Amino acid sequence: MSTITKKELIDRIADNVNDRRVQVKRVVQQFLDEIINELAKGNRLEFRDFGVFECKIRKARRAQNPKTLAPVAVPEKRTVKFKVGRMMKQRMVDIATAHAKAASERQAASNQPG
Repeated sequence: MSTITKKELIDRIADNVNDRRVQVKRVVQQFLDEIINELAKGNRLEFRDFGVFECKIRKARRAQNPKTLAPVAVPEKRTVKFKVGRMMKQRMVDIATAHAKAASERQAASNQPG
């Protein structure tokens, strides 16, 4: 498994749509900025079949410093929750199944004599 950066995604998209990298970068950044702005307003973003982003408030709580065991007050904070959509969930299952099948076939081939 590897990490794909925003730059790499922009390069792929620019190649696929035969557009300038600068233009694609501007559009992608604007898209991400709009997601952040809407979540900051407390809005829910739903992308059909992909997933849903929504802002949740995590309540204030008492925690414990693991080093000193002293109690620590953790303030309330906003977090972003992402729920996977139907198409993405199915694609993940398909990919996992294909990887498992390929690994099983490699294992079987390596166990055969000769």
